[in-house]
Amino acid sequence: MPRGILSPLVRLVMLGPLAGGCAAVVDAPKPRVPAPVVDRTFDNPILPGMYPDPSICRVGDDFYLATSSFEYFPGVPIFHSRDLVHWRQIGHALTRQQQLDLRDVPSSGGIYAPTLRHHAGRFYLITTLVGSPKRGGNFFVTADDPRGPWSDPIWLDNEGFDPSLLFVAGDVYYLRDGKGADPDHPRVYQARIDPTTGALREPMQPIWEGTGGVWPEGAHVYKLAGRYYLFAAEGGTSYDHSEVVARSASPSGPFEAFARNPIVTHRDRRDHPIQATGHADVVELADGTTWAVLLGIRPHERRHHLGRETFLVPVRFGADGWPTIGDAGRVELRMPAPRLPPHPFPPEPARDDFDGAALAPAWNFVRNPDAADLSLTARPGHLRLVGSPVTLDELASPALVVRRQQHFRVRCRAALDFAPRAPNEEAGVTVRANESFHYDLAVRLGASGREAVLTSRIAGVSTAIARVPLPDGAVALEVVADETSYEFKLTAGDETTPLGKLPAQALSSEDIGAHGRHHFTGTFIGLYATGNGKRATAPADFDWFEYAP
Repeated sequence: MPRGILSPLVRLVMLGPLAGGCAAVVDAPKPRVPAPVVDRTFDNPILPGMYPDPSICRVGDDFYLATSSFEYFPGVPIFHSRDLVHWRQIGHALTRQQQLDLRDVPSSGGIYAPTLRHHAGRFYLITTLVGSPKRGGNFFVTADDPRGPWSDPIWLDNEGFDPSLLFVAGDVYYLRDGKGADPDHPRVYQARIDPTTGALREPMQPIWEGTGGVWPEGAHVYKLAGRYYLFAAEGGTSYDHSEVVARSASPSGPFEAFARNPIVTHRDRRDHPIQATGHADVVELADGTTWAVLLGIRPHERRHHLGRETFLVPVRFGADGWPTIGDAGRVELRMPAPRLPPHPFPPEPARDDFDGAALAPAWNFVRNPDAADLSLTARPGHLRLVGSPVTLDELASPALVVRRQQHFRVRCRAALDFAPRAPNEEAGVTVRANESFHYDLAVRLGASGREAVLTSRIAGVSTAIARVPLPDGAVALEVVADETSYEFKLTAGDETTPLGKLPAQALSSEDIGAHGRHHFTGTFIGLYATGNGKRATAPADFDWFEYAP
C-alpha cells in the first residue's frame, strides 16, 4: 500500500475500500543450513521500473512473482524465475474487465499490493481494488497455472488493505490492515476463511498493533522453523520506509516484536543510491536459505520518476531465531547471488515489429481499453490506433498503449504512418506519469499542413514547446532519456530534427506530490492517437517500436 508521500490519500483510503498486500507461506519447516559461500553476484533491482509491492512463492524449482499495477490494464503482472535473479513475464492475473473494472478509477488508484500463493496444486492471488465507484475492496482469484486463465474475483470485504493469505494445518488465514487508534496507525486483522467461497469462519480480530511507527502495512505471516513470523512495513512507502518483524508460537499471536527492529531500512542512509526500502515478502529455498523481495526507489537528487522497483536480498536468522534482511539492513545495487544454478532467459528484442497475434506482455493500457481503438490485423505488421474522442488528459481510457520505463538511460523510437484529415486528429509518442503530467510528441494537421508538435503538460497545464512542419510520408519519433531529462527528436526522410529537452524531475513522485496530487506509479512510454473530442477518421499505423537501454 503506497503511503508516506501523501497521507491524505491514506486517510481517504482508511475510510473505504482499501489496498492490497503480499505475504509468503511455508507449509512445513525445513532444516536450516548455513548459507553457502557464493562466487557470483547479481544486480539490483531485479525488476527495474514500476514493479512495487512484490509478492513471491516457490513451487519446486520454480519461483513466481506478482506486483501492483494500479490503474494499468491488464492487472497484476506475473513473472517466472529459476534462480531469483533472472525473471521473465509470463502474463497477467487480471485480463478481463469482469475481473478488473477500472472505469473511472483515478490514477494511482486501482490494484494495490497483490499477494501470490501456491497451496495444494493451486495458485491464489489476493489484492484490493481502490478508488472504484462501482465495486472495490479485497478479493482473490485462483488458477491451476500462473499463466492463466485466472478465475473471476471472489470478493471478501471492503474494509482494510494489504490482504494476505496463510495456509497452515488445514486452515486458511486471511490477513489485512484495518482501523486502528487513528488513520496513521492501522492494525493488522486476521480470520480463517473458506478458500472456495471466501466466507469468514470467525470474526476478524486484531493480531498486531505495530511497533509504534506510522502506517504499519503489508503484513505477512510465515511458518518458519516451527515458529510464526509476522513481517510488516512501517514508516510509509517514501524515504522513511522500513520493515519490522515479530514472532509467535501461534498464527493468531500474540506476537512479540524484535528488540532490534527495523530489520531493513535506508532512512538513516540518505546518501545511499537506494531509498524507501520495505514491503518485503519472504521465500524459503530448497537448501533452507531464505530470501526476500522488497520494494525500493533509486532517486536522483532526491527525486524518483521510474517508480518503486523490486529488489532481492538475503534473509539471515541469528542464533536467537531473529532474522535480519540484506547486509545488516542494507540493500545494495550488487549483492551475492542465491546458490542456485543461473537461469537467464533469452533477451527480449529491442524492436517490437507488431507481427504477433497479440501485444507482448510488456504493453499496457490505461484502464480498460476499447477494442475499437486498436488492431494488429487491420494492417498486418503494424499496430493500428484509431483516435477516440478521449485525450491523454482525461480520467478515461484513450487509444494508448504504454510500457514501463525501466532504465534511466534509454532510447525509444517509433515509426508512424499517419495522415490526419482534420485539425483535431493527432497521434504520436508520450512519456506518461498521469493525466496531468506527461510529455507528448505528436503529428497533427496545422494551419499550413502536417506538423510535429512537442507539448509539455505539467499540473494540468499544457504548453507547446516546439512545432515543425512535416512532409508527407512516414516519420520516426524518438525519445532519448537519461537521469535528468527527456530529449525529443523527429526523423523525416534523411533529416533528423531535435524538438527539445524536458526535465525528468517534473514527472517524479516528489514534484507531482508537491502539486498536491497522489502519485504512486512511475513513468510509462508509449504510443497514442486521439480525435480530441471526436472520433478520428484517419488511422495511425505504427510499424515498429524500439526500447533500447
